[in-house]
Amino acid sequence: MTTEVSKHTTKDESANPEPDQILSPRRSLQLSQKKWWISVLLCLFLVLLGDILVMLLLNFFYVQDRRGESGQDQQYKGTWLQSLVQNAAFPILIPLFFIFPSPKRNQETNNTSFLSFRLIVLYFVVGVLVAAHSKLFALGKLYANYGIFTLISATQLLFTAFFSAFINRFKFTRWIILSIAGTICIYVFGGPNFAGEPKEDEESYDIQAWLTFAASVAFALSLCFIQLGFEKVLVKTKRYGNKKVFRMVLEMQICVSLVASVVCLVGLFASGEFNELKGDSKRFKKGETYYVLSLIGLALSWQVWSVGLIGLVLYVSGVFGDVVHMCTSPLVALFVVLAFDFLDDDFSWNRIGTLIAIVVALGSYFYTLHKRNKKKMVELNQSENNVEV
Repeated sequence: MTTEVSKHTTKDESANPEPDQILSPRRSLQLSQKKWWISVLLCLFLVLLGDILVMLLLNFFYVQDRRGESGQDQQYKGTWLQSLVQNAAFPILIPLFFIFPSPKRNQETNNTSFLSFRLIVLYFVVGVLVAAHSKLFALGKLYANYGIFTLISATQLLFTAFFSAFINRFKFTRWIILSIAGTICIYVFGGPNFAGEPKEDEESYDIQAWLTFAASVAFALSLCFIQLGFEKVLVKTKRYGNKKVFRMVLEMQICVSLVASVVCLVGLFASGEFNELKGDSKRFKKGETYYVLSLIGLALSWQVWSVGLIGLVLYVSGVFGDVVHMCTSPLVALFVVLAFDFLDDDFSWNRIGTLIAIVVALGSYFYTLHKRNKKKMVELNQSENNVEV
């Protein structure tokens, strides 16, 4: 008797669904979009925070170095150490990886072993690219003043857009193109000065130009392959239930940084650069303790920046991640001017103008994202109307 009543009740409910049941797909989409916006803004904040901390600590490191006073080259030549510092702090992310929740595993996956092999290859390739970018980026700064270095580094966004069009089938809109053009101008005219640039007699533009272009290519390729890995490999393993979650960002960063750290560590010992570490620490004005603390602070700051950047690649795209990273340069310059007093640097009118341009560049891209989310909502409403008819 109870079974018949329950069946009758179920039939009545299905015949006359509650308003909440009718609106549930729409509410679910609204909730997912709100979570998505929160995730994007959080990653954007991490990129900004990481960029500011990295540049402040780099300037502190170079200001405290005594190469210029001891008659040696002004620029710090520990390029393998700089590369290693950018990647070596990934173990701090391992506890977070297990703390963050993960969706239930989907058991429908076929060829799991093949997908796992592709994932390992992906981590290795991206790790090598990240190590190459770290090394070439450090070498580029070694041979040119920061203005020329910044000008050539701005090409990385063009490379990212170019590779994304072919590798990720990225679709450009006029608003995204406007955002890219504005971002390049912001990066060129709004970047901070740098305490570690070489003296005039140490500059070598031919070598620097090629190294910086190569670093830009490696950086752009790494972003595109990370996006490809998220969309075509990591999601298809079904370990995260066909969902894009922040735990995927931590997995990508930990595995890629592990490979990059091994490459940089091998380069550090193979080049003999490790023999200079003791002399570098003794030459530090604040002493060996501050030398170690500054390197630890730099390593942690690089991880904050990397997690934010990879998060933007996951939730939006590699192009958007690069746009955000380059748009932070005027804000970084503001903090550098406030924290240091070198090269008679000030926050000039051109930098004030780039602050306004940030609103235009990011606003153009955010407008595209808003239209994309709005289109999903319209499509859902149309499907609901078709069901009702």
